[in-house]
Amino acid sequence: MRVLLLGGTAEGRALAKALSPHVDVISSLAGRVPDPALPAGSVRIGGFGGVDGLKSWLHDEHIGAVVDATHPFAATMTAHAAQACGELEIPHLVLARPAWDPDGAHVVKSDIEAAQVVENHRYRRVFLTTGRSGTKAFAGSDAWFLIRAVTEPDARTLPRHHELLLSRGPYRYDDEIAIMRDHRIDALVTKNSGGDMTRAKLDAAAALDIPVVMVQRPPLPAGVTKVDTVEQAADWVARQT
Repeated sequence: MRVLLLGGTAEGRALAKALSPHVDVISSLAGRVPDPALPAGSVRIGGFGGVDGLKSWLHDEHIGAVVDATHPFAATMTAHAAQACGELEIPHLVLARPAWDPDGAHVVKSDIEAAQVVENHRYRRVFLTTGRSGTKAFAGSDAWFLIRAVTEPDARTLPRHHELLLSRGPYRYDDEIAIMRDHRIDALVTKNSGGDMTRAKLDAAAALDIPVVMVQRPPLPAGVTKVDTVEQAADWVARQT
């Protein structure tokens, strides 16, 4: 049986390593990040062309199961995979790292709501860590932003006052403390991505008594099977073969 692994995350790479070479796994990456960390086994890069394109690819490649280990905010890909697998009756699993506990944070549903919180609370120096696609909602803000992303955002989406910090996790607690102190940050804006790679910013914000604005995850499609760990996902794949 061939398995399609929708990846691009640390969990996706770990699962590909656990399955290879015993399982014929093909990892698919979106291709939005230059020079991505490549998983073990076969790799394809790029989109599928919506639900119909994905269904055609799954059929042509004789895929017997699909594991979605994309980022928790890759809602479109997750929805397309759930629909395509449902219509083709292909076993489908979502591997989603546990979310962070949002206790004490300003929990919002979108980047737009996060920008409203920044404005309403008059935060002036914001550490914005929602990724390259999360800057547009803040473009009209008068605050200053330290924007951290893996790849540079479109210049048209950037707020007037900002500094770009292009880097890729994992991040260390001491470094996050130094960043927030050195830039006199008075608010952290983040997505509830979960996991350990970027958790340190929350611990640093708590230590410095810096408020956190957290965008909650989009809901998973109804009826999908979900696991939290790579080990659980590997066990699920083994039961399909």
